[in-house]
Amino acid sequence: MTVVSLVLSSCGNGSSSKKGALSSSVAEKVYVAPGEHDEFYAFVSGGFSGQLAVYGLPSGRLFKVIPVFSVDAEKAYGFNEETKPMLNTSHGFIPWDDSHHPDISQTNGELDGRYVFINGNNTPRIAKIDLTTFETTEIIEIPNSAGNHSSSFVTENTEYVVAGTRFSIPFPQRDMPIDEYKGNFKGALTFISVDPKDGAMDIKFQIMMPGFNYDLSHPGRGKSHGWFFFTTYNTEEANSLLEVNASQNDKDFIAAINWKKIEEYVNNGGGKKVPSRYAHNVYSDETHSATSTIKKEVLIVNPSDVPGAVYFLPTPKSPHGCDVDPTGEYIVGNGKLSADLTIHSFSKMIKAIEDKKFTGEAYGIPILDFDAVHAGTVKQSGLGPLHTEFDGKGNAYTTFFISSEVVKWKIGTWEVIDRKPTYYSVGHLMIPGGNSRKPYGKYVLAMNKITKDRYLPTGPEVTQSAQLYDITGDKMELLLDFPTIGEPHYAAGIPADIVAKNSKKIYKLEESKHEFVTKSEADSKVVRDGNEVHIYMTMIRSHFAPDNIEGIQVGDKVYFHVTNLEQDYDVPHGISMIGAQTSELLIMPGQTETFVWYPKQVGVWPFYCTDFCSALHQEMQGYVRVSPKGSKVPIKFTLDGDAVDAE
Repeated sequence: MTVVSLVLSSCGNGSSSKKGALSSSVAEKVYVAPGEHDEFYAFVSGGFSGQLAVYGLPSGRLFKVIPVFSVDAEKAYGFNEETKPMLNTSHGFIPWDDSHHPDISQTNGELDGRYVFINGNNTPRIAKIDLTTFETTEIIEIPNSAGNHSSSFVTENTEYVVAGTRFSIPFPQRDMPIDEYKGNFKGALTFISVDPKDGAMDIKFQIMMPGFNYDLSHPGRGKSHGWFFFTTYNTEEANSLLEVNASQNDKDFIAAINWKKIEEYVNNGGGKKVPSRYAHNVYSDETHSATSTIKKEVLIVNPSDVPGAVYFLPTPKSPHGCDVDPTGEYIVGNGKLSADLTIHSFSKMIKAIEDKKFTGEAYGIPILDFDAVHAGTVKQSGLGPLHTEFDGKGNAYTTFFISSEVVKWKIGTWEVIDRKPTYYSVGHLMIPGGNSRKPYGKYVLAMNKITKDRYLPTGPEVTQSAQLYDITGDKMELLLDFPTIGEPHYAAGIPADIVAKNSKKIYKLEESKHEFVTKSEADSKVVRDGNEVHIYMTMIRSHFAPDNIEGIQVGDKVYFHVTNLEQDYDVPHGISMIGAQTSELLIMPGQTETFVWYPKQVGVWPFYCTDFCSALHQEMQGYVRVSPKGSKVPIKFTLDGDAVDAE
């Protein structure tokens, strides 16, 4: 009895020397029992991986990596014939990008869970992910842009997704001396319309701004609906040693864009169409295939042609984050070289515009008086402020890169309430719904740039880190560290029950409009057309049809068009062919996918299922006989053990 008491008291009093940062009560807050589900989805950008990762909160469990801008061998994205067009650009096939800022579609300023949008930073692109399938269904390239960073944030009813350029470039693009940057380089702010019925994207207009760097952005909401706000730096228009030369001015700007006014101007015939080449790639769930179209013009708006549409709000100093509170009244500019946080008032901004309280202009754009728009300052809040999100309870949370902390402060009084360290050098943070009218103020997710000692070492590089804080009380509480895919920049979070109820379980076979679908084993066939051979194949637990194929020759181009006949949830099948120069296919129930195989050696070569599908998974295989070029061996194959001659 005494021994038992000692054991129980030892477990309960937390006296273990290896308790570390988390007590047992904290661990319980992130524990999701077997068979239970997380409360939130978190869509975390993959940074230099070019992808988007899906985690559960509070557990931190990784559910899926969604291929977006980079080829992915697991899903055959960018390898199979159906998805290759998704990675087409005006520069050709680009199988990588740098994905930074996801944002979830909204209705009436609240998250609706239909789509996630994310930017490609390097080759400027915006992608749309359909949250019924968690697959990328549209990518649009952004012309006249470079370093597509202040993206991809959405307006309150998902009227627009924006794509702001980080690097200004010559407009029109041309061969010119770089040291003639000033006045010749421009920054494009692109407004992409989103069809309310099917989410189809289209570039509505581009605003051609002065040649500053446009870093981040957020839409107005509530009272400021119809406006969009972009931070700028390098208002000096320097072109080298920017770490010195782009930090000379005491204040840079937040650009305030009245997109409603510009939309009206454009709808009434305003703007100028100019030649521009850019790709628009769309994936269809009906055909299970993507198409790529090169478009050749875009509508340009010059701010000076729309008086009253664009203003500059002076903001200290080299501001990075640009964040708007749930009411739409306060615009937070995080000057990363300032120790203070600067907050502007939308109401004061409108009054200053009405009263013409300007202190000058930049390329014809009025500069508002700082004091006239200034709402308040969070004093000495930390070092290196970057990003702010809101809990919907009157509090804001800001990350500080240099001092490695998250700081909680009160909107209106601007007083610091709490601060907690991060590990280490935090960048973005996310509260589910924190950039909407309705935040779900339960957790803060901090995404850190440096990990150091937080995980077991894995050579010179250590995995990136995210950290979860409970923000339900007066003080923040660190709950969990978990590793992330690539470098996390921003994340978007949403209650799981908004999204999960709409999740697609299968693709209905009878509805498939894929050009090469095979809807039953009896329809399987092999067809030669010159040196091309098309194999119409099916897969079902646990065999392929056909499973043995003869009559293929060295030098042929062999298309495997493979249909998964399953109509049961969570039963994908895979197929891999020895010597294939792409990847395996992973095919969902009811889907058809295609890969190309170039036989280069005489012999008998196997293929097999790569996804463990049943107790007889190992038996799910077949062979292709390859004969010399010009051989007289006829095309024939087996279906359910019976030999079939080609038609």
